[in-house]
Amino acid sequence: MLRRIALWVCLAGLPLAACAQGFTLTSPALPADGALPRTSVYTQCGGGNRSPALRWIDPPVGTRSYAVTLFDTDAAGGFWHWIAFDIPVGAYGLNPDAGAPHSGNAPGDTVQLRNDFGNVGYSGPCPPAGPPHHYVFTVYALNVPTLGIAARFSRTDALAAIRQHTLARATLTATWGR
Repeated sequence: MLRRIALWVCLAGLPLAACAQGFTLTSPALPADGALPRTSVYTQCGGGNRSPALRWIDPPVGTRSYAVTLFDTDAAGGFWHWIAFDIPVGAYGLNPDAGAPHSGNAPGDTVQLRNDFGNVGYSGPCPPAGPPHHYVFTVYALNVPTLGIAARFSRTDALAAIRQHTLARATLTATWGR
């Protein structure tokens, strides 16, 4: 019954926020605002460099695919650790190590771009010594089945396409420092 009401509200043209209130991102490996496990830390900082499992629930009506990013908000100018898109609509999350390119851990034809380390796929945190940095995982519910761009496209182009097709987004923030 509640789903029918939510569908009616969204179809009636109410603001996007009203249609995506339940869209939530969680991870069994990441407590909200907690520290990332060492398994998710970049190899050069002594970690396993495995992307954590992610789960999302209640995407908005009209969702046709997903994108996922990981961004360090505390690095000078920010730092992109992961940009993945064309995640099929039937996926309600990503398995551990889905950020390893060509591993088969990401669903369907997921595309992964080069991150700011210069690697394709996920590269975990490795900030300089000092206070912990904040790492924001974001899942975007998109209104297209694919963005129509390839891994060779620039981060700027991919992020612009993600923004253009976003119905809603959900975030999860974790920290890590050394």
